[in-house]
Amino acid sequence: MQQIVITGGGAIGAAIAYFLAQHYGAQWQITVLERDPAYTCASSALSASSIRQQFSQPLNMAMSAFGWEFLSNAAQILSTPQHGVDLQLCERGYLYLASVAGADTLRRLHARQTAHGAQVSLLTPDALQQRFPWLATADLALASLGMAREGWFDGYALLMALRNKARALGVRFVQAEASGWQVQNGKVIAVTLRDGQSIACDVAVNAAGAWSARLHDPSGFVLPVEARRRTVFVLSSPASTPDCPLLIDPSGLWLRPEGKYWIAGMPPQADLPDLPLEPDHAQFQTLWETLAARIPAMEALRVQRAWAGYYEMNTHDHNAIIGPHPEYPNLWIATGFSGHGLQQAPAAGRASAEYLSTGRFQTLDLSALSPQRIVDGTRFTEECVI
Repeated sequence: MQQIVITGGGAIGAAIAYFLAQHYGAQWQITVLERDPAYTCASSALSASSIRQQFSQPLNMAMSAFGWEFLSNAAQILSTPQHGVDLQLCERGYLYLASVAGADTLRRLHARQTAHGAQVSLLTPDALQQRFPWLATADLALASLGMAREGWFDGYALLMALRNKARALGVRFVQAEASGWQVQNGKVIAVTLRDGQSIACDVAVNAAGAWSARLHDPSGFVLPVEARRRTVFVLSSPASTPDCPLLIDPSGLWLRPEGKYWIAGMPPQADLPDLPLEPDHAQFQTLWETLAARIPAMEALRVQRAWAGYYEMNTHDHNAIIGPHPEYPNLWIATGFSGHGLQQAPAAGRASAEYLSTGRFQTLDLSALSPQRIVDGTRFTEECVI
């Protein structure tokens, strides 16, 4: 039985562990290292936890389509006698709004998305106003609304469900902080820890998310992954937004309902790496002005609270990096999801487990996401990054 050590117990690491144990358990003894088992800083626990089909890359559409099916059946797939699963999956769609400047792009993406099976409708300003009368549409030229397999869910519940199911299948979760890899004859032979100890392995996985690039690599290969802070505001308002989807404004502002509240955010003006994991309250003034212009009734609102989480941003091309290390064939990389990690975790977990166990992708071919593209200087570019 081979020893595999997964660094990072967030959604990606837990998904890889689950799929390995579920489908190839006789082959592996699986250990997951997580420095913070309370997940106080984990991107998986601090995400807005949404899922969509509206991407520019067909592979991203396919990964999220796989993710939707997995989430839809999670109660059956991931429940254990000790832990039931309710992800509160809400199918409400994404609504992308476009001005004249962005309308042609929306039409081009719509043609590609529908050609690959996404159920997406284009709405004129009149149709948009009729469907969502609470929206201001005077400056809009077009909108794109996801009609199926888009919405949001409880991301922390998914993380816990993957972790609990993996443990029930025999996966060992250990509180420890990795520092890098011990290499011999061109292969990783152990994961080194901050306290100076090491854990021997036949295969290692770097699924450390926003911290993945900080792990020492003797080959000198540098993952282009940075921790980029994103602030989420929880808002209350007397406004009414019936049937509100996840709204994406041309400004980059996003908003969706959350129970009796709404949550919202927008890209920071200075998107710097490694900022403190504290909400950027100075961002609220711009967010409020933008939101009130788009939904006039929300001029009256109150911030109930705010939190911040990290995107594990792949600065190379804003797409996941999944595959074998360019120098060490037994070091698997699964990081850099750039805000798409929770929705792509099931697909990334399944594909990683397949490749590690059989030497090839089966359910989905993720070869285009290989780390080798970083070395080669090629890009797998995603236009629809929020």
